[in-house]
Amino acid sequence: MSLAEVIIRLLVATFCGGIVGIERGKKNRPAGFRTYILVCVGASLTMILGEYLACMYSLWSEQVSTLLNSDIARFGAQVINGIGFLGAGTIIITGNQQVKGMTTAAGLWASACMGLAIGSGFYAGALIGCTLIILTTAIFSKLEAFILSHSRNVNLYVEFEKADDLTKITERLRTKNVRIYDVEFVKAKQADNKYPSAIFSLQLPKKTSHSSVVTEIATIEAVKKIEEL
Repeated sequence: MSLAEVIIRLLVATFCGGIVGIERGKKNRPAGFRTYILVCVGASLTMILGEYLACMYSLWSEQVSTLLNSDIARFGAQVINGIGFLGAGTIIITGNQQVKGMTTAAGLWASACMGLAIGSGFYAGALIGCTLIILTTAIFSKLEAFILSHSRNVNLYVEFEKADDLTKITERLRTKNVRIYDVEFVKAKQADNKYPSAIFSLQLPKKTSHSSVVTEIATIEAVKKIEEL
């Protein structure tokens, strides 16, 4: 492999990782522009290293070369396994039991795989993968939001003054023909949160919007906070 080829592969990895990182950075995600570049370039460099070592050993012994060529993929396998630790660090659980950071973690893993493809010289697959990653994180997020906003199933996080107020909330929901199929009390993780809270899993009637149900519950005087999960 020539020096020019090494430079091209690393530059392509920087470009593709940077494009994905810019989109995530705009949304203030835990991993942004520089993180995605480092992951993609590091993965690409790992594959280049594998090819380099295979070429070096091939100069020494054909037998050793044959053995090493079968192990080149192990470098990439370690990257795919190791990136899980970085991705896990971006996943958090908020105070209302909402999981965030899954898309960022998956994006880092996909960026690492993209870097492996670039490092092995598979530019077509890497560029197609880069395009699909951007479409998924940027365009499909709007499609997902549209689908969820029109779904009949909804989860609501509600804080209220005292435990007895739970009855008021359930009665108000039933007057709107909203089906309650689960209520989960949430234990406060912050010392300054003095209000009890619960997560309501609801099924809305047809042609009933999420916002109308949220507004209806918010009108209850005992309700201090309400958020759709």
